[in-house]
Amino acid sequence: MADLEIDVLTIFPELFEPFFEASFVAMARERDQARIEAHDLRAWTDDRHRTVDDTPYGGGPGMLMKPEPLVAAIEALAGAKGPERETKVVLLTPQGRRLDQPWLEQASRQRKFLLVCGRYEGVDQRAIDLAIDEEISLGDYVLCGGEIPAMVLIEGMVRLLPGLLGNAESVAKESFTQEILEGPQYTRPPIFRGLEVPEILRSGHHAEIERWRRERAIEWTRERRPDLLVDRKDDRKSDRDDQSDRSDTPASNIKDDTRKPK
Repeated sequence: MADLEIDVLTIFPELFEPFFEASFVAMARERDQARIEAHDLRAWTDDRHRTVDDTPYGGGPGMLMKPEPLVAAIEALAGAKGPERETKVVLLTPQGRRLDQPWLEQASRQRKFLLVCGRYEGVDQRAIDLAIDEEISLGDYVLCGGEIPAMVLIEGMVRLLPGLLGNAESVAKESFTQEILEGPQYTRPPIFRGLEVPEILRSGHHAEIERWRRERAIEWTRERRPDLLVDRKDDRKSDRDDQSDRSDTPASNIKDDTRKPK
């Protein structure tokens, strides 16, 4: 039995074939760590045109995905919605919660997923109410469908499978896993077009190297994604308030490492 099982519901299953056969996704499938399959939504239609969309009530541009084939397909692949359903059904849509690393890490604790790729102008709300567990978005922009977002979710979950990447530290120390961005990184040669690798990285002093990397990471996060530091300060303030309520330890004694390093 695979550690991770993902089914994808889409009107373009052919988009996923090369993705499933490349890189770590292919490796996970070959090692039987993951079972990942794409299913054609049109297989659950009952008319000769294999219709999956229709015009919206009340007017408006575009078409909506019909509830009949969607709900039928979801229930066939994942079961009826309810506490006994073992598979988490996720709709990829701009209206969903924004995807982040904590969501992926939480998702990695569950084994079965059905990813539903939205298309057209959206999905009939009744299909969402009757069959969807959660809605996820990649961010504040619009794509033509949920296929690319589904691939992002798949790769994000697959790469967290134990042992797949070989070095667990490479997962633990990446951007967002530590709530801040990674800093600059270098490989050989030591000098390229006049630009030199920082001397500290070639010094062999591991503690100093880690300190340098931490300082650069915080600097980059402050410059490029200051919102991450604000979020961390808010979280830490809440933690300090909680600890102050439970003990006599002054909140000011709790270290806040989001401050600019000396």
